[in-house]
Amino acid sequence: MSQLTNEEIKSALQKVVDENLEQDLVTANAVKNIEQTADTIQISLELGYPLDGYIEILRQKILEVISSGTGNKFVNVDVTTNILSHAVQKSVKPLPGVKNTIAIASGKGGVGKSTTAVNLALALQAEGASVGILDADIYGPSQPRMLGCFQKPESKDGKRLEPNVSYGIQSMSIGYLIDEETPMIWRGPMVTSALEQLLGDTNWTDLDYLIIDLPPGTGDIQLTLCQKIPVSGAIIVTTPQDIALLDARKALRMFEKVEVSVLGIIENMSTHICSECGHEDHIFGEGGGNAMASQYNVTLLGDLPLDTTIRQGVDDGKPTVALFPDSPVTASYCAIARKAAAILAKKARDYSGKFPKIVVENT
Repeated sequence: MSQLTNEEIKSALQKVVDENLEQDLVTANAVKNIEQTADTIQISLELGYPLDGYIEILRQKILEVISSGTGNKFVNVDVTTNILSHAVQKSVKPLPGVKNTIAIASGKGGVGKSTTAVNLALALQAEGASVGILDADIYGPSQPRMLGCFQKPESKDGKRLEPNVSYGIQSMSIGYLIDEETPMIWRGPMVTSALEQLLGDTNWTDLDYLIIDLPPGTGDIQLTLCQKIPVSGAIIVTTPQDIALLDARKALRMFEKVEVSVLGIIENMSTHICSECGHEDHIFGEGGGNAMASQYNVTLLGDLPLDTTIRQGVDDGKPTVALFPDSPVTASYCAIARKAAAILAKKARDYSGKFPKIVVENT
């Protein structure tokens, strides 16, 4: 059989679907170059989201569709990522040093939002991205404990704060500035002002993604924060339980109101698997996250189990993704992270940094 030409190889790549983008590689504009020498076929791909854990699967898919026409040539598939900045709300400016901000929200407390946020941040990092996390829950900051990081942030100029770094993740929280057991008895405007300072006065450095762990609820504070914080996309965390889904729907509508794109829904505590007998039980109900995703035409990014190790990990400052990188639960977090980042990669880009600032002067 004759060997494939470059055009035939490109045509074959139309059969390779990236399961995260839900597009074939040609439609996704991922094929950047195809070169052939006497003994080598070089295929260069560029994708707009981190996918270290998916690269080998993608390579195998490519080899399968072109294997019959390669002859004795060695096929090398080079995959690189180019994470771009995507648009935020029209009235809000992007943050310096941050390409994208992803808000993690829930309509109510107790659904594992903060646990999901920290593990999702670590999963994005594991996939190859530079990541930070902002603990936006002023009343109940939990990220310091979850990251096992309690030191006060440094300030090199006495004005701006340097983010703490734990497990390679840049982080900022009001919990770094107060005692863990000190209650924050503040009214709404004070909370909003404090959060704006934590966000804007922190020297975030070269972040592909800043995960913002929003406080639970959909009241005035949450709405104000969503209007003032630059958000590239939002993720809703819920459990399958009807009462949790009811509040999750309110969170989704809140983002619609402030014109923030919802990247998808995560169904947390989806099932419980008995550590003794292995029996799987849907103790909070079944299929709620999928039904909500279908109702609002958003993506169900994935589901996560009710697992003792997840709870123990964040309580001890050792999140699951960092502590058990090869576990099935970590694989689930990483799959969700890739899917969410891929959906964001398809959104409108932010071009504000491309245009010069125009200043009118009297001469």
